[in-house]
Amino acid sequence: MRGGAVRTLWVAIALAATLALPATIVVAENLTAREIMERVEDRDEGNPSIVDVEMTLIDKSGKKRLREIRAFGIDRGEDELQLLFYLSPADLEDTGFLTYDYDESGKDDDQWLYLPALRKTKRIASSDRSGSFMGSDFSYADLTSRDLDQYDYTLMKETEVGGFKVWQIESIPRTKKEIKETGYTKSILFVRQDNYVVVRSVGWLKRAGRLKYMEIKTLEQIDGIWIGTEIHMTTKKGKKTLHKTILRNRNIRFRQDLDEDFFTVRQMEKGL
Repeated sequence: MRGGAVRTLWVAIALAATLALPATIVVAENLTAREIMERVEDRDEGNPSIVDVEMTLIDKSGKKRLREIRAFGIDRGEDELQLLFYLSPADLEDTGFLTYDYDESGKDDDQWLYLPALRKTKRIASSDRSGSFMGSDFSYADLTSRDLDQYDYTLMKETEVGGFKVWQIESIPRTKKEIKETGYTKSILFVRQDNYVVVRSVGWLKRAGRLKYMEIKTLEQIDGIWIGTEIHMTTKKGKKTLHKTILRNRNIRFRQDLDEDFFTVRQMEKGL
């Protein structure tokens, strides 16, 4: 799956923004699982985009920590660029994260993390991308798109989520390399039939017994674009919740005047 700053940050991303299509047309086409995922990929995301994100981290005892982030995204054709800046708390202010999300199948995406307290930029190696992003339930791999050609998709059934018809699709990585880099051995995706939004997902982690649950709690249409404005990601082992991250997207601006020259390591280190 491919996506801009909006979809990339909030899973899968892929997950959160799409241009609505009539449900009658979708159902009549009798699409395969792969074709459905291609429709998820090929959607209008209001590029370029700027979004303010409130991230709440909740540990197993219920203690909360709040982060404020501003996310920028641009699609330059085949490749998509995302740049995130932490606005708060003070000890994380100006921390930057830059992603070059390449469309070419088999090509590793590039990611860099800038830590202002250390005045250091770290390139995220592909072997490290299954790790947690800044203490959240999102991994570095969750902040890039999935390469459709690296997965086998199976249409399991049609069901409902929140009163809307969805396709339930199983996604299996084709290689051990993909499992190692993403941290997932299998995922189940729930795609709404009226607008191709992945509104729910369950991911089996390679770490035994752990699963990650994503759900879009609030879905809105802004300037013709569907976007999840409240998204939950929860890590569980059995029935026990280990950690939870809540994203609330606000001040959402699509089709902004952004140049791709803004999306550089130099800009990330310079800050907003």
